[in-house]
Amino acid sequence: METIKSIFYFVLAGFLEIGGGYLIWLWLRENKSFWFAVIGVVILIGYGVVPTFQPANFGRVYAAYGGVFIMLSVLWGWKVDRITPDRFDLIGALIALIGVGVIMYWPRK
Repeated sequence: METIKSIFYFVLAGFLEIGGGYLIWLWLRENKSFWFAVIGVVILIGYGVVPTFQPANFGRVYAAYGGVFIMLSVLWGWKVDRITPDRFDLIGALIALIGVGVIMYWPRK
C-alpha cells in the first residue's frame, strides 16, 4: 500500500508541476491572460507540497521524481500538445521509469 501511495504522489506532483508550468508557458509564449500565470503559480505551490508526503528523504524523492517527470512530460506532449512521441521518446521515458523503480522501491538492507 505504501508503494501505491508513493506512486500516486509522484503522479499528482507531476501533473501539478507540468500543469502549472504549462499555464505559465501559455501566458508568456501564447499571450494568454495574466490569470493563467496566477493560477499556474498556485498550482506550482501545490507541486512543492505534494512530494513532502513521500516516504523517503528529499534527495531520493527528487532524484526519482525526475524520471516520473520525463514520462509524464512525454504523455502531456502527446495528449495536450498533440505531439506523438516516437519510439526513442518512449524508450528514454521507460529507462527513466526503471531508474525510479531502482531509486525508490528497490529493497534495501
